[in-house]
Amino acid sequence: MNTLSYKTVSANAQTVQKEWLLVDAEGQTLGRMASKVAFLIRGKHKPSYTPHVDCGDNVIVINAEKIVLTGNKWEAKEYISHTGYPGGQRNATAREVFEKDPTRLVTKAVYGMLPKNKLGAALNKNLRVFVGDAHGMEAQKPKLINLKDIK
Repeated sequence: MNTLSYKTVSANAQTVQKEWLLVDAEGQTLGRMASKVAFLIRGKHKPSYTPHVDCGDNVIVINAEKIVLTGNKWEAKEYISHTGYPGGQRNATAREVFEKDPTRLVTKAVYGMLPKNKLGAALNKNLRVFVGDAHGMEAQKPKLINLKDIK
């Protein structure tokens, strides 16, 4: 009987090898950067990618205040939230959210590109977003990633 000489490898929590990656958001377009960061967090760049396992890397995004939105998105793009009370829907433009906390734009953009289940919630914990160059994660020895090399 002719059989294959290799086995299909399925990653699990014990066999996953995670790294720390550093991404500089300066001059990056928000959506394009967020899709590449979500790609890294999900682990799709690894040969051992398994869809149902958190096999991606931990990503640190710095300079969140220097992202770029194209066109009229600063005023036209709206973020909707709800307080949970009747009539409690709140709308905020991208500029209002950015002025309150620049990291929220990046966090919400990346979270929107992750799966909408328990795995997506777990993957969201692998993202750290900081304003400025200082990130306080030097002990993890993050590796600087050029987003132009991805995809």
